[in-house]
Amino acid sequence: MKRRAVILLAVIAVLLGFSFEAVAQTIKVGAVVPLTGRYAAGGAQNKAGYEIAVEQINAAGGVSVGGKKMRLELIMLDDESDPTKTVARLETLAAQGVVAYLGGFGSDLHAAAASIGDKNKIPYLGVAFALYSIHQQGFRYLFSPFPKSPDIAKETFVMLDASIPAAQRPRKVALFLERTDWGREMGALWEGRAKDHGYQVVIKPEYAPGSKDFSDAILKAKAAGAEMVLALPNPPDGMTIFKQMKELDLNAKAYLFVRAPDPPVWSKNLGKDGDYVLLSPGWHFAARYPKVAEVNEAHQKRLGRPADPIVGPSYACVQILADAVARAGALDRDKIRDAIAATNTTTVVGPVRFRPDGTGEVKVFFQQWLKGKQELVWPKEFATAPFAYPAPPFNQR
Repeated sequence: MKRRAVILLAVIAVLLGFSFEAVAQTIKVGAVVPLTGRYAAGGAQNKAGYEIAVEQINAAGGVSVGGKKMRLELIMLDDESDPTKTVARLETLAAQGVVAYLGGFGSDLHAAAASIGDKNKIPYLGVAFALYSIHQQGFRYLFSPFPKSPDIAKETFVMLDASIPAAQRPRKVALFLERTDWGREMGALWEGRAKDHGYQVVIKPEYAPGSKDFSDAILKAKAAGAEMVLALPNPPDGMTIFKQMKELDLNAKAYLFVRAPDPPVWSKNLGKDGDYVLLSPGWHFAARYPKVAEVNEAHQKRLGRPADPIVGPSYACVQILADAVARAGALDRDKIRDAIAATNTTTVVGPVRFRPDGTGEVKVFFQQWLKGKQELVWPKEFATAPFAYPAPPFNQR
């Protein structure tokens, strides 16, 4: 009897050991996000989207890998909005055995990160960057379910033409262009599309990121009779531009600022002066797709408001990765990469497929700050408010 009891205990111990090992084994996912520095407000949205997605997928049992349920383990590092540190953090994560990378916020950070995925043969999913040229460098492990510069430039004028009667459109356009690869890329695309749709670019000054004085560009735009301002500044620069436009009495009929107005800090800092600006952050919480309600509820519990615009695309990255891992049936990075490339699924940002260059076939959203809230104005089938045009002068808000 004693011998049987010992054998039984040994068997139980072995079984418990295997069970513990199975439970303890996780799918390691690495994220490098700007939690501090100039992109911190956007990085906070990445963080929320990634964490909510991982929590909800794990709460539902995890991901089925070869017939076995496995939990996602998110390892997140702060790159401090510094591209050099982005690269260093990605290398740290590679050494920890992650099967995929999740990116942060801002085209310059992603530009630094893109080659690391290929170098380490680790799939990289990134949002909150529109820079198209990154995808023209032959990277095989880079995927982005997010609108790119050509998508945004095209949809800008499609939206304007569909929303404003021809006789009332803001025909004179000022481009305020950040002196970066993305600034040059977006400026050329906007200018080309403007010409195609009968708009005239009257001024296109460049500025260095972090500039404090935009008065020269603003006064020239005012003198040229600019009726619309298109720009793509980071949040601090964008808020400075808007404050100085008010001070110098540049009152355009329409404003589209990509990136800067995405985080809530825009309205907190500018108040009613920050209203009427359009933005294209890649998503809105009113989109009627599966799981959006669950994301909004979780975000409401965390931060007291529906999900911010970059939360949705970030959440979608985790959805895409979980779907790819399940289809790959193994934690093999190359198999996961191939499965991501073959994605054909519906996420919180809508249906997603990837082109051969890693860009996503996704919908372009336009929001507008109105009465301190981001209202969805495009596409019209999801709109929470009509596009408010023309914008009133700053002194009448």
